Amino acid sequence: MKKIGFLGPRGTFSHEALEKYAQNIGPYEAVDFSSISELIDAVNDNRIDEAVAPMENSIEGAVNATLDILSGDMELKIKAEIVIPIEQNLLVRKGTDIKDIRRILSHPQPIGQCRKYIEKNFPGVQVEFVYSTAGAALEVAGGAEGAAAIGSLTAARVYGLEVAARNIQDESNNFTRFVIIAKEDSKPTGCDKTSLVFSTENKPGSLYRVLQIFNLWDINMTRIESRPARDRLGSYKFFVDIEGHWQDPDVRDAITMVRRKTSYFKNLGSYPAHRYPYTDSPVQCSCIVGECGEKSEEGRSPGERG
Repeated sequence: MKKIGFLGPRGTFSHEALEKYAQNIGPYEAVDFSSISELIDAVNDNRIDEAVAPMENSIEGAVNATLDILSGDMELKIKAEIVIPIEQNLLVRKGTDIKDIRRILSHPQPIGQCRKYIEKNFPGVQVEFVYSTAGAALEVAGGAEGAAAIGSLTAARVYGLEVAARNIQDESNNFTRFVIIAKEDSKPTGCDKTSLVFSTENKPGSLYRVLQIFNLWDINMTRIESRPARDRLGSYKFFVDIEGHWQDPDVRDAITMVRRKTSYFKNLGSYPAHRYPYTDSPVQCSCIVGECGEKSEEGRSPGERG
């Protein structure tokens, strides 16, 4: 049976992402870890087969711990991505009257995401920070008097709590992207993404010359951000997501050129692009499902034109 790790404890949004991912993979054993580094190390050490790790949030930005570990020495790959809406809910013990709530518990991030709701509906109520939304739910379930937790529907189900109010976050456009980390990435599906990380020489136009390669080969770049390279002040690693699979001829040729223009390069893997049922766009990539790779002559890249 496949072992899949997630950032615990049970009832976190990472747990929710794992359950969504696992709907199509058959029997599995879920293993929770207390930190992202422990989670990814477990894949590297073969203690688990795959790990569900947070990559970025639409409001808070990148999860730096995940980026830094993936860009390191471990030979791990991204084999899938899962995007879930972050819906915060007010959780109470069954039978609790909202008027009796005197304490609201949660991780600092969801507390901040629900600040307007709390100020409007619970003025003067004590707000307490705990290490995770699941930890808050567990404390409320344990009988904390006059307490409510802010957390996921998964936490409510896991700890037997009642949902007193749903979707209480101040911003509706709140999504977190999780990646599935394993020893190998996925085979081409026709609508894929590839994640890369690289560094350039500290010379004028170095980054531009690398990014121009994707333009030359008509490859769409869906994400770019930087992180300190940690070897010296002012040195950075650039994380880039592009459309296509590294086995696609154009992507393969572009990656070969990028390698030559960079001082450090790592292919983090190719994987199916997540489909977004919560937005107007059906897929992350610009192609139409089933028609990726079918371009008109005008839309073909230099390599395709020969």
